[in-house]
Amino acid sequence: MKLDSYWTNSAPVFASGAHDLPAQVDVAIIGGGFTGLSAALALARRGAKVAVLEAGTHVAAEASGRNGGHVNNGLAVDYAELATKVGVARARSWYNAFDDAVDSVARVIEEEQIDCDFLRHGKLKLATRPSQMEALQRSAQRLIDDGVDRDVDILSADQVRAEVQSERFHGGMLYKRSGQMHMGRFAHGLATAAQRAGAQIHTSAEVQRIERLGSGHVHRLHTARGSVTAQQVLLATGASRHGSYRSFGWLRRRIVPIGSFIVVTEPLGAERAKALLAAQRTYVTVANIHHYFRLTADHRLVFGGRARFAISSPQSDAASGEILRAGLAQTFPQLGAVRLDYCWGGLVDMTQDRLPHAGERDGLYYAMGYSGHGTQMSVHMGQRMAAVMNGDASANPWRERDWPAIPGHFGSPWFLPAIGLYYTLKDKLG
Repeated sequence: MKLDSYWTNSAPVFASGAHDLPAQVDVAIIGGGFTGLSAALALARRGAKVAVLEAGTHVAAEASGRNGGHVNNGLAVDYAELATKVGVARARSWYNAFDDAVDSVARVIEEEQIDCDFLRHGKLKLATRPSQMEALQRSAQRLIDDGVDRDVDILSADQVRAEVQSERFHGGMLYKRSGQMHMGRFAHGLATAAQRAGAQIHTSAEVQRIERLGSGHVHRLHTARGSVTAQQVLLATGASRHGSYRSFGWLRRRIVPIGSFIVVTEPLGAERAKALLAAQRTYVTVANIHHYFRLTADHRLVFGGRARFAISSPQSDAASGEILRAGLAQTFPQLGAVRLDYCWGGLVDMTQDRLPHAGERDGLYYAMGYSGHGTQMSVHMGQRMAAVMNGDASANPWRERDWPAIPGHFGSPWFLPAIGLYYTLKDKLG
């Protein structure tokens, strides 16, 4: 069992054509994940001189390349609760932003001809208890009644069993606009497209300090490879721990890095895989400590979840892999002692309200906090923030939102074990 991401391990390695850092650029983007690469592509297409500064040795090596491979619409929070809190109009616009985000991924793939096994077969949210099924039915009805999503559908237990070879589920809620893709190959294609458009992509270029020059948007970025002055800067760091607290502390007080862990089986063969998940959708269970799964093009099962409330590390990933092995056996006992070929973890950039945040502060633009729904929203927000930086403030669907610091949080998530116990108890009590 390799402690490595299947997505990055089975994709071509992007070769950057950039060498020395430029002294000056129009836009510097801190972070070479999907947000940064998507923004770089959009900005370079408009003629801007762009430099992407990635701390690691490869692009999309963090959350963008270490997730479950889902490209899902739908909010991370319950739509009905959100509508009650902020009003139907605002809740509808945020829900629609995720529909737009899946469309953005599909559009980039088509325009740049990226070979990444993109499928749009929908997402099925699965109930493991009757009470969860009742909640899903209420949620679907509210989405339909408010005219937010008339494409959602409720599947009975028998309908779910017809496409998911498991006895665990009491039914589910189908989001028909969702998709999936090979994250590593998409990352390679997106980086290649951005570079082809003229963006410079620099790896091993950790931004250690940000220096503001004057009171506007101009900043000098001090990196491990020298410094670069930028007329505009986009922070696309997610839950990254790189750089000084002095430069990035404001963000770290607002984002909780939470581990999410994944295993991938050996190839099951086409017949066995199709029998297991006949509709080839993305699947997620209803729980605070949930599971999510899907098939790959080479007939493997990708099975993940918040196995432990811990930060990803080789030891943590291995321990989480054994927990996921047990969850896999409970969900699909017919797989027996199937071999697990890959196991890895990644960090989710969780916010307190579990919604993305994007905007401008102290002359710096930012987009992050996708809270486990980032593969589509990161691509979308890279493009949206490129438009914002070009003068269209209305392009940001998350504009004009307060983002208070999390009380007692200064960057290190010391409280994760307590949160894990709380959610475990909450799931047990239903």
